[in-house]
Amino acid sequence: MAEATTQQRPRQRLLLPNFKSSVNLKYVKLGYHYLITNAMYLLVPILLLAISSAHQLSTLSISDLFHVLHLLRSNVLLFALTCPLMVFMLTLYFMTRPRNVYLLDFSCYKPDPPRKTSRELFMDRTIKAGIFTEENVQFQKKIIERSGLGQETYFPENLISLPPNPCMAEARKEAEKVMFGAIDGVLEKTGVRAKDIGIVVVNCSLFNPTPSLSAMIVNHYKLRGNVESFNLGGMGCSAGLISIDLARKLLQVHPNTYALVVSTENITLNWYWGNDRSMLLSNCLFRMGGAAILLSNKGSDRRRSKYQLVHTVRTHKGADDRSYGCVYQREDDKGKVGVSLSKELMAVAGEALKVNITTLGPLVLPVSEQLLFFVTLIARKVLKMKIKPYIPDFKLAFEHFCIHAGGRAVLDEIEKNLELSDWHMEPSRMTLYRFGNTSSSSLWYELAYTEAKGRIRKGDRTWQIAFGSGFKCNSVVWRALRTINPAKEKNPWTDEIDSYPVEVPKVTSLAS
Repeated sequence: MAEATTQQRPRQRLLLPNFKSSVNLKYVKLGYHYLITNAMYLLVPILLLAISSAHQLSTLSISDLFHVLHLLRSNVLLFALTCPLMVFMLTLYFMTRPRNVYLLDFSCYKPDPPRKTSRELFMDRTIKAGIFTEENVQFQKKIIERSGLGQETYFPENLISLPPNPCMAEARKEAEKVMFGAIDGVLEKTGVRAKDIGIVVVNCSLFNPTPSLSAMIVNHYKLRGNVESFNLGGMGCSAGLISIDLARKLLQVHPNTYALVVSTENITLNWYWGNDRSMLLSNCLFRMGGAAILLSNKGSDRRRSKYQLVHTVRTHKGADDRSYGCVYQREDDKGKVGVSLSKELMAVAGEALKVNITTLGPLVLPVSEQLLFFVTLIARKVLKMKIKPYIPDFKLAFEHFCIHAGGRAVLDEIEKNLELSDWHMEPSRMTLYRFGNTSSSSLWYELAYTEAKGRIRKGDRTWQIAFGSGFKCNSVVWRALRTINPAKEKNPWTDEIDSYPVEVPKVTSLAS
């Protein structure tokens, strides 16, 4: 999801709503509902452990055992009823508890060096297209100068060649390069054979050919005939986390299998060739990229996996017309198709984010933070006290933050509202600078950056959060199962990580 900025728009229209304003109680209730729903799976093992400890089995003598046997003989009926009941309860628990989902590894696609597109090259091709008015050329120049994008983002060959050649064949070629490059990388890292993959979930918002992208993967890797394949389209930049959530649910009902999740976006056929400014922003911000993630529900894979999936929280504001229409694919007055970003986009994103984190809070925040938040909320909502709202400190819940690199303004506002440090924001800002907005895959470039910096330690919690059309805000929480050694990692940052972070000016002037 790209940020919306236009020359005519007042600055205040761009800012996210202040999270210190009112919080809707129903979303707090929803968070606690998630917590209580899963409480049984936490309490049963604790209860069994307590019972075991209470009996102090290690201190029983022979005479004690004979005494127990005598009691059982005296209560044969009770014993006969109790044993099957205990067996039934234990069986029910082990059959209904959620299966753990592990992230074995992931891979982000890094295009070849010839695909690098500097800011100057982007403007050169924009001018030479001969389509955009002088005013809109200057508009795009202004966006690029303030975008936070660097000099080494990537475009598909067909868009930077002269003349450009956007067609179905080139779009398929781009999709194959990105998806197969990422998948080859993750299969090489994990050693998993393609035929062992039981679930495939692909998300690409704007390019949905027939056969589908998921079918393209099945065909290329000759996956087995009973593979469960899904292709998600039109779901925006947050679709990557929707794919993770879908794979998680599928892994609950398909035991002992692997799920391959592929997140990408296609630039070739979605370049806007018109002069509607609300549609030109995506030209300036979106770049080529993709990621492949391999998940498993096999207990034997825990030891070699990087992360365990802890929580997924999805927020959908599509029932509201303003939210539904703020990112909208349509034709302009000349019949050119593009994605229009409305003036309400930042406000809608802020509302969705507020709902999402309010729901997530009870699942992840320490008890002390929850108490302070809840007491303050009751005082304001129920007792009508005029006191300042308490905003929980999410830095106590997470060590690492991967915030969708949709644009500089979005990152600035989230940093301010969640009171994050430059260190926490560094993976998102450097991803935006180095790779641009790669849509749903940007979160994985950010996690790869965090790994390449050697920041991931065993037990660390990482929060991935993204926004997308509809309008949606989705969160995923991971817990590191081992310390990641960057020297043993191979990802897009490996050979250049020592050059980052870099200082990104607020404005980078280009020659007229």
